[in-house]
Amino acid sequence: MNIQWYPGHMTKAKRMMQEDIKLIDIVIELLDARAPLSSKNPDIDNLATNKSRMVILNKADMADARKTAKWEEYFKAKGFFVLSMDSRKNSGMKPVSDTIREACKEKIARDRKRGIINRPIRAMIVGIPNVGKSTFINSYAKKSCTKVGNKPGVTKGKQWIRIGKDVELLDTPGILWPKFDDQEIGLRLAYIGSINDEILTKSELALKFIDFLKINYCNALTDRYNIDIDIQNSENFEILKQIAVARLCLLKGNEPDLDKAAAILFDDFRSGRLGRMTLEEIPE
Repeated sequence: MNIQWYPGHMTKAKRMMQEDIKLIDIVIELLDARAPLSSKNPDIDNLATNKSRMVILNKADMADARKTAKWEEYFKAKGFFVLSMDSRKNSGMKPVSDTIREACKEKIARDRKRGIINRPIRAMIVGIPNVGKSTFINSYAKKSCTKVGNKPGVTKGKQWIRIGKDVELLDTPGILWPKFDDQEIGLRLAYIGSINDEILTKSELALKFIDFLKINYCNALTDRYNIDIDIQNSENFEILKQIAVARLCLLKGNEPDLDKAAAILFDDFRSGRLGRMTLEEIPE
């Protein structure tokens, strides 16, 4: 299953970000805590050269907490300032401001030496599609500043958002990169909803996802769908059929509707109803 998705608006968005980076003090990159490395766009490292860097492991409430703690240490060792959060909860945003100030303390000190006081820190918010940038900004600003959607590609243009007196955020569209060198990355991004579902065959993708679940979270399927089946020793196709039957996804003649069952499976995973899961391990 070969997955690539790089529509034309992403090329335009990348050029726009390259033009705006000179205005920026810190680049804040949102990653999906369930797939931290796969959701990290390698092009951002080139874009953000010589800028302060912060990583937010978003949707941490749906990821394996023990593994998220290890990913935090991984990115800190790479020189990033790191936070984990569920950006839908706007009550926990003070650490964001504190971390931004800490990351930019040298810039603030330089400004003071030059007699510049209270100039806001300018932060660019970046990340792949559907990682939660708009939700994060709305929660941080404590108001609805950006359009939020449950499918990739909602944010099309840039906009500045003022956060109190201290910070100005530049929201940017979600961008991927032109080619995934490892197709496992494409699969993980498809699982979390960062690839347009309309270009995917959901049932085929679900069979791949069941492979992952059998190895790492095999009880999730029996617990969620109450199916009486030996997950480890059953064919993926049979497991998907059982999910279809359990959720009454039936075609004419009571044939299981595998596409509908696959859609339910991914909806449950992406919403956290399948349980807390992390899709990848820290590289050796």
